[in-house]
Amino acid sequence: MEPFSFATSNQLEYPVSIRIINLEGAEAPLPFSYLEEHPELRHIGSNQSPHSDLYVTVQVWAGSKPLTVPVQTAYKSFRTERRWNEWLTLPITYSTLPQNSRLAITLWDLSPTGGPDAQGHAIPFGGTTLPLFDKDNQLNKGRQKCHVYRHRRADGNDDTKTPAILPKKRAKKGAPEDVEADELERMEKLFKKHEMGEIPRVDWLDQLVFRGFERRGLQSATSPALRAAQLQRTAQSSSSKGVNDTNGVPEPSSFLLNVELPKFDFPVVFADHEYVPPPVSSLQPSITQSNVILKPPPEVQFGPGINAMDDDDGYGGRLIRVYDPEVAARDNPAESKHRRLVRSQHRNGILDKDLKPNSKVRDELNQITSYSPTHTLSPEEKDLIWKFRHHLTRNKKALTKFAKSVNWQDQSESRQAVQILGKWTDIDVDDALELLGPSFDNAALRAFAVERLRKADDNELLLYLLQLVQALKYEHISPQSNHEATQDSSLARFLISRAANSFTLGNYFWWYVMVECDDKSQDQGPDNRAIYGKIAYDFMAELVKQPDGVATRKTLLRQGEWICILSKISGEIKESNESIARRTERVKHFLADPKNELVTIDPPLPLPLDPSVEITGVVPEETVVFKSSLHPIKVTFKTTTGRKYPIIFKTGDDLRQDQLVIQIITLMDDLLQKENLDLKLSPYKILATSTSAGLSQFVHSMSFQAITSKYRNNPALAYLKQNNPDSHGPMGLRKETLDTFVKSCAGYCVITYILGVGDRHLDNLLLAPDGHFFHADFGYILGRDPKPFAPAMKLSKEMVDCMGGSNSEYYRQFKQYCFLAYSALRKNSNLILNLFSLMVDANIPDIKLEPDKAALKVKERFHLELSEEEAIRHLERIMDDNLNALVPVVIDKLHELVQAFRA
Repeated sequence: MEPFSFATSNQLEYPVSIRIINLEGAEAPLPFSYLEEHPELRHIGSNQSPHSDLYVTVQVWAGSKPLTVPVQTAYKSFRTERRWNEWLTLPITYSTLPQNSRLAITLWDLSPTGGPDAQGHAIPFGGTTLPLFDKDNQLNKGRQKCHVYRHRRADGNDDTKTPAILPKKRAKKGAPEDVEADELERMEKLFKKHEMGEIPRVDWLDQLVFRGFERRGLQSATSPALRAAQLQRTAQSSSSKGVNDTNGVPEPSSFLLNVELPKFDFPVVFADHEYVPPPVSSLQPSITQSNVILKPPPEVQFGPGINAMDDDDGYGGRLIRVYDPEVAARDNPAESKHRRLVRSQHRNGILDKDLKPNSKVRDELNQITSYSPTHTLSPEEKDLIWKFRHHLTRNKKALTKFAKSVNWQDQSESRQAVQILGKWTDIDVDDALELLGPSFDNAALRAFAVERLRKADDNELLLYLLQLVQALKYEHISPQSNHEATQDSSLARFLISRAANSFTLGNYFWWYVMVECDDKSQDQGPDNRAIYGKIAYDFMAELVKQPDGVATRKTLLRQGEWICILSKISGEIKESNESIARRTERVKHFLADPKNELVTIDPPLPLPLDPSVEITGVVPEETVVFKSSLHPIKVTFKTTTGRKYPIIFKTGDDLRQDQLVIQIITLMDDLLQKENLDLKLSPYKILATSTSAGLSQFVHSMSFQAITSKYRNNPALAYLKQNNPDSHGPMGLRKETLDTFVKSCAGYCVITYILGVGDRHLDNLLLAPDGHFFHADFGYILGRDPKPFAPAMKLSKEMVDCMGGSNSEYYRQFKQYCFLAYSALRKNSNLILNLFSLMVDANIPDIKLEPDKAALKVKERFHLELSEEEAIRHLERIMDDNLNALVPVVIDKLHELVQAFRA
């Protein structure tokens, strides 16, 4: 099939235009006796001369209504024929035309006495209506012959009585064929094809044909039979205004108006502009309602009496369901009035300060304050919290529940709440983070949370810095350039101040902000990028005010240049079609080139991935290009301490999800350390430098897949024994190495279960020579997994065999470490849930799928509705089911076969 090209009308930003060429045809003059009987026809121009002066008006109509004002031709004096040859441009473009658009073309004669449809001294000579789109919805183009209806204005209606193109009538049986008329019609079609370029042009032959056709047309027009028919039609039109009594449609006269429409290179097909659907609700959610999802439209139901619902459903025939999409989005007026009455100062004034709950109410308050951050308070619970607000100021866990109970849009209530905040006892960091989330937009409340964060040291603040940078999206920061970014944001002022005084904080703060400035996705609009751009500018302005701020600013700029150099070679390697060996040689040559300033880095540059490490140069010979689709590059750098620091640089992948998981693992490790539980976790560092590039620390290790391919029996134990042999140790292995393996397995099993890490196979389970076990590649989290029937926890047979089997003492220790870690992390569930709540708008792939359910999915893994003992038993069942399941083994084998096939 040959390719067919066309354009759509909604993309044609070109004004509608038409060329009025000439008027063909003639009619017999009216007899003088007839003019004597009708003196009003005596002074009409066309009755005085066959070439009297006429002018033409054109107007666009659609839906039986005019779309534009009429446009008319200039005055022209005719002598031998009525020829205008003038282009008219109408005030409308093709892109806005409806499908039923048509041109109402009227020729106007002059008469001092007026007449029907007269406009001043102008009366209709005749009219015709030309559709702009044909029956195939294609735009008409080129020359058109339009039938003129004498003494009629072009009506332009959808059911027009003055159609320019008449439907072809079938000849009646026995009627004589009009051979001359058929031949003229055939020639007209051929002329049009010639004009559109569908027939090859031969100039000398074309001129002969044109002259012969003109002579033939003149002879046909002046033949006695035709003139007699024209005279008869003219007499009928003068007496009955040309109306056919049978169907009310006027008969066309012998006049034809030749017009020309613009010609385009391709057919233009009608296509309507696709308007955005109207909003389901006019409600504009505020920051506090950013997570509110309007109810979806219901299924269409017929009204009462028309297929009404049966009484079996519990609804009578007279019941009508009303769809309200704003349920749970707007306040219920009755509830709002009830709340105002309950909380009014007249009924709950000064006495509220002395109110104390009885034992039953105290139990209810304790139950409310123990709710998780994702729990929604009922109106009754909110009223109870408000009633005993003064009593609860001594309970630090009650502040977030109090903040949820306040109607911050009510000025009086908001003013009272702000006064009480000053009396509240110090709150924990997890509650402060919750107050900085998208659910609270009161500036005083957010400032109160920031004051709590001021008491955290730099190391603690670094654990939450990624989320705090995201919390800036919920601050009142204007994207306009004439406002300071930190003018109305206590959080922005706090972060900029702390980042300017600590190079480590400033390093990570700078790169987190830079990634937000680089995010050009639809989910992050230009206002968001403008806000982070202003924050970056204010940070640099604050930095240069510090004693060594100018040097720090230069260091950050040098880091950016260093990233650009690595991005250049990484992008070239990813796009090239060379072998791995050839790619590796190209990278080595690039790194060793002195022009790229990587062989020697002077002064030493703090590594963006880990600012505590300062690099002095690259080691080109240790460069490796990996075989994966994106071909990440392993680059080794020399440091000021004399040690080597290998990193992996990757282009073409968004590392923000992996960065988030590593940050949460680091935080959980810190929480476990505070519980005196060191599980030997070793989360490698990772940093996204843009939305499509980033760095990660390279840890010397082997995947379980590679280990099982190298060793046959008990591969993990054989690998560890080779690197840490001890004939006196357990199973011929150093005891410290086996302890490290057992503890790290327990830590990662629990953490990956809580985070719902998916796509676990032996290729992303890694084991370091010293016994540290860890996971890599966090492309699936929160329960997502590309494989069906994937286990909730990845506990492979190779891991258990290395511990001595499921009945060994070390496996029992492993389970005990899992239970201790799970219990410790459940105690800190609020902090972890709040961190995920702050990331709902961070454009993390697996959070973006269902942002309102991200924290809920983590909460499900904690099983907060169970007691500690029940939760531990539940975790043990998961571990036992996974250990005895066949599906994980099958998945690992299938993955091994797929990887072998790809290789």
